[in-house]
Amino acid sequence: MAIPHPIFDRCAVRHHRDRAARRYSNAVTAHNPEFLHEEITDRLLERLGEVRKPFADCLYLGCRHAPATRRLAARKDLQFVVQVDFSPSMTVVARADNRFFPTLCVDEEYLPFVEGCFDLVFAPLSLHWVNDLPGALIQIRRLLRPDGLLLAALFGGATLCELREALGDAELSNEGGISPRVSPFADVRDGGDLLQRAGFALPVVDRERVTVTYEHAFNLMADLRHMGETNAVLERRKTFTRRQTLLDTADIYLRRFADKSGRLEATFEVIYLTGWAPAGTQPKPLRPGSATVRLANALNAEERDPGAN
Repeated sequence: MAIPHPIFDRCAVRHHRDRAARRYSNAVTAHNPEFLHEEITDRLLERLGEVRKPFADCLYLGCRHAPATRRLAARKDLQFVVQVDFSPSMTVVARADNRFFPTLCVDEEYLPFVEGCFDLVFAPLSLHWVNDLPGALIQIRRLLRPDGLLLAALFGGATLCELREALGDAELSNEGGISPRVSPFADVRDGGDLLQRAGFALPVVDRERVTVTYEHAFNLMADLRHMGETNAVLERRKTFTRRQTLLDTADIYLRRFADKSGRLEATFEVIYLTGWAPAGTQPKPLRPGSATVRLANALNAEERDPGAN
């Protein structure tokens, strides 16, 4: 089914990930271009470690080079981990590192799995490039068995706020206008509503900010390219950016966002989504008016009639 108003160029998203996969597999320097994805994947695994419920079958959605596969499979309850990514080149890298696990090239917007075939969907930093996020969440909800868990992370609206400001001011000064340069990321306030609309029970949404420092703005831009996180907005400018615009961007970034040591700060806001497929065994909210203890008594406070003078 066609998406009425797509935001992202999905062909560009795939191309960027393919390029990142080639750079990752050919990396010979000490710098790991996947450091941010691996860090957020680790944090998502920590959250999963707090869940004591057993899971038999896991879908690793947006696996990239699959840094979490072996740790997922190490859970004594997990029997089956399916690695999927939108990038064919990434799936080659993932398969090479974890050749005993099934690996598929799959579009997150069109998940080709039957209903109720997984207990766990583990999705680190992939869903922020989906045009129809509500639709993707509905599909994920359907392929989960009752009491199955979605654990996802995606970039939020404050991500790269410094780069957005520097690029915008430099482009306005040099080119007389501003083009879409940084993705319109999701807002944490919408996360709970999206999970509920998709039919998830017990939704939990929270966020954290990760600050990474760089020696130069061009190092940040290079890392975004190496990670496959460069601009894929459909309405982006298709021509090369002027040299002076880039130089001014670097200068503005340095003047406004350098820390005390002179390194440039880059903010990444990460939104975590946790939701469960509905099941009869899950706790239910009490019926309104069924409380047996007054709130004022529980808080040891004085109760007053709001209509009284």
